[in-house]
Amino acid sequence: MITINEHYLKLQASYLFSDIAKRVTSFQEKNPDRNIIRLGIGDVTKGLPAACVEAFHKAVDEMAQDGTFRGYGPEQGYGFLREAIAANDFQSRGADIAADEIFVSDGAKCDTGNFQELFSTATKVAIPDPVYPVYLDTNVMAGRTGKYENGRYGGIVYLDSNRENNFVPELPKEPVDLIYLCFPNNPTGSTISKDQLKQWVDYAREHKSLILFDAAYEAFIRDESLPKSIYEIDGAREVAIEFRSFSKNAGFTGTRCAYTVVPKECRAYDSQGKEHDLHFLWNRRHCTKFNGVSYPVQRAAEAVYSEEGKKQVQALAAYYMRNADLIRKEIESLGYSYVGGENCPYIWIDGGKDSWQFFDMLLDKAGVVCTPGAGFGTCGQGYIRLSAFNSHENVQEAMERIRSVLG
Repeated sequence: MITINEHYLKLQASYLFSDIAKRVTSFQEKNPDRNIIRLGIGDVTKGLPAACVEAFHKAVDEMAQDGTFRGYGPEQGYGFLREAIAANDFQSRGADIAADEIFVSDGAKCDTGNFQELFSTATKVAIPDPVYPVYLDTNVMAGRTGKYENGRYGGIVYLDSNRENNFVPELPKEPVDLIYLCFPNNPTGSTISKDQLKQWVDYAREHKSLILFDAAYEAFIRDESLPKSIYEIDGAREVAIEFRSFSKNAGFTGTRCAYTVVPKECRAYDSQGKEHDLHFLWNRRHCTKFNGVSYPVQRAAEAVYSEEGKKQVQALAAYYMRNADLIRKEIESLGYSYVGGENCPYIWIDGGKDSWQFFDMLLDKAGVVCTPGAGFGTCGQGYIRLSAFNSHENVQEAMERIRSVLG
């Protein structure tokens, strides 16, 4: 008799964004003439940068000719992309990351979800609340949690992020093994200073913990005093894995390309306390379960680091952050408390009522889709998230509609 992994049965009925999509679809079917503006899911709306498109076309043409055709590539990614990443994203900011410590993949969501496979089910996990659901759900699937009661799973150390700590969680009051951090933060849009991040690195070094650091939104940081990488912090190479993506900065949400950094000094331990090389273990897992990102996509990603590509990517980030500025201005004028939107394309708004009620109200009365904060954890109850990923025209229209409802 085939049996299931019963930890899957602990998962809540629906993935947050699937639930939102179902509600929006139902509303649209009942109101086919209503024009809905989506400021919920963090999906980009602008086309790929011209430099990336040109590189994409050239690579596809190469694939069409026997002499330049490429079959299976290296699972870790082509050297040309890994070297460009190391030089531009890390070494240029004083972070000591080598090309062979970078693993190219088809998405940061996949990597942040998969990395936990390297660790035992006895691993004590600390996860912020509110949080991107993938971090939590993949640990539920792996069997590291107890039952779900009162909005939380037993066995998880929740790191409350709230107005009192400016949505930057405090260090755990008990030893933990695996720590998830995301800055600029999804969903709150909050940021972390170098001094604050150093406290986490120091904690991890003291307790032999590991930090999984999601930096998918670093391209939107406008304050140069803020860290774009955890490897700007001394000692982080020993205790941190970093995840990055081309999805938001270069519009690769539908093209799929990202990467994970695993420094060679990074260690974990077996049940006897013996050290093991995480770089080796991730490479083993990566080569076994992943067959690499396609050559044309990697050439397109490489073009992000060309002179023209850099300008075009910066222009894309500025475009979306102009939307964020507009949202912040309107929300502030309506008298609502918020965080984010200054160095991140998300604005986290205290709605003063149940998150899903606020979601339904905006959808029904304004035809605007937001993301209910309760879907990110118990600390998200009462909040909604608005995304700056849309056209200027749509964002302006959405805020006018919201003003007519809330004003």
